[in-house]
Amino acid sequence: MFEKIVGNEQNKIILEDSIKKHNFVNSYMFVGNEGIGKEKFAEEFAKNIMCLKDGNCNDTCESCIKFEARTNPDFIKLDKNEKGIISIEMIRSLQDEIIKKPIISDHKVCIINDADLMNESAQNCFLKTLEEPPKYMVIILIVSNESKMLQTIKSRCVKINFKKLSDNEIKKILTNADAETLTMLDGSMANIENLDKRREEYEQLKNLISDLKNCSMAEIFNKADLLYNKKDDIMELLNLTNIILFDERLYDGCEIVEKTKVKIDNNNNYTMCIDYLLMNLYDIINKTR
Repeated sequence: MFEKIVGNEQNKIILEDSIKKHNFVNSYMFVGNEGIGKEKFAEEFAKNIMCLKDGNCNDTCESCIKFEARTNPDFIKLDKNEKGIISIEMIRSLQDEIIKKPIISDHKVCIINDADLMNESAQNCFLKTLEEPPKYMVIILIVSNESKMLQTIKSRCVKINFKKLSDNEIKKILTNADAETLTMLDGSMANIENLDKRREEYEQLKNLISDLKNCSMAEIFNKADLLYNKKDDIMELLNLTNIILFDERLYDGCEIVEKTKVKIDNNNNYTMCIDYLLMNLYDIINKTR
């Protein structure tokens, strides 16, 4: 069923067992980094839940044929809007579709991609559906940042954790991937289209960390434009920073990076978060010299 998807072999066993036993819960949460296959897993799971032969039809039943053609009326997929969010209005429209009974299959499946882009009001609205879902409904929330999800949402979902792809798994997808490419990707295919950009940012961050050993704090603040000016990309930049620190065995620095992520997620002043990061890394690096 999932043989065309690379990685997360244990999750394949879990989901295939559910399909074979026809044993589904009403709501799942697929949690893990971007670019590791959660969406592909969710779609394949959805197709086999709705399959008229419990996943054994080899795409010959009406449900599977229509699913592959993206015309299956029992399948709903919700993506973020052009503003990069999932609004309460989108959730209300989705709820109108969820209450309609399935037409072809015994089940209806809804995938909400990037569910962590729902704001609190949208999540509270959707909570009503999770509390009393129709018996025929299976809902799959795809989440990269679990901390943004309300506890009341999480408590009503069966969570399936997805791991980063190993270097060998990435090589199955990118057969010519060299060591530098594998470092840049960091177990995820999400950044494959921006690989050249990531290489450039990686080198800038390496230089910045090197400067922490040789420059004054005032000079560091002036050299850190990449971090101060790239708020929208900061989580990717912090992940790259962690890779560099880990490679240099500056493990206490990795802890500071993770604390900085939490501060940013909690909407602390952005500039002060980067100040906190740089000052603490400066102290750690210079104490270890």
